[in-house]
Amino acid sequence: MALEALVFDVDGTLADTERDGHRVAFNDAFREFGLDWDWDVALYEKLLAVTGGKERIRFYVDSFNPDYIKPVDFDDLVVALHKAKTRHYTELLAKGAIPMRPGVARLLQEARDAGLRLAIATTTTPENVTALLEHSLDKDAVNWFEVIAAGDIVPAKKPAPDIYHYALEKMNLQPEQCIAFEDSENGIRSSLGAKLPTIVTINDYTRNHAFDGAMSVLSDLGEPGQPAQTIAGKAPSQGHISVADLKHWV
Repeated sequence: MALEALVFDVDGTLADTERDGHRVAFNDAFREFGLDWDWDVALYEKLLAVTGGKERIRFYVDSFNPDYIKPVDFDDLVVALHKAKTRHYTELLAKGAIPMRPGVARLLQEARDAGLRLAIATTTTPENVTALLEHSLDKDAVNWFEVIAAGDIVPAKKPAPDIYHYALEKMNLQPEQCIAFEDSENGIRSSLGAKLPTIVTINDYTRNHAFDGAMSVLSDLGEPGQPAQTIAGKAPSQGHISVADLKHWV
């Protein structure tokens, strides 16, 4: 089948949001609530083993803060912390602190010009997606995407394939008509679980992850004059991922 759509993860794929975005926002939320929790860069790498912000907070308490005594309203506290974290994160975005990764804006525009459909499949909240797209890409960028599958829209988050199944169902497409873009092991387990061919662009947190089954593993999407490094799999014909490459690969 011919290529019809590109489906993008968000955090770490569209932008390096984790280390200098979400991590910082979590710490701001903890301080706001009077908690002495501090997620440094090394700890946050371990916490990324779990997808979803609320799930990550619970994982931290259970696995890294055993002396913390949970209040009776702990579940409500987790929800409130995550809501505050989202607010702090969007404030960071509004300052222009989190740019798109190399090649992302270029490829999205090239795909639109070529008539390819675009979608997002992510565990982050819809509010986070909207803020990132508007502040780091274009005011109208949310409307570039036919489907934004995000947050708790499905009960099982990545590495479960549910979020990709949801996006495919909404677009009425088969997996072989799409290419997914991911950055992590949990991400590619999700996309491959839904049988989507997948391109991986690694980042500092995911450079040592396993990406078995990826169509291509790259340092980033590349730009003309700033070629991406091919780590495994298919290599871009001109050093940067283009729509021509994608159509040829599928």
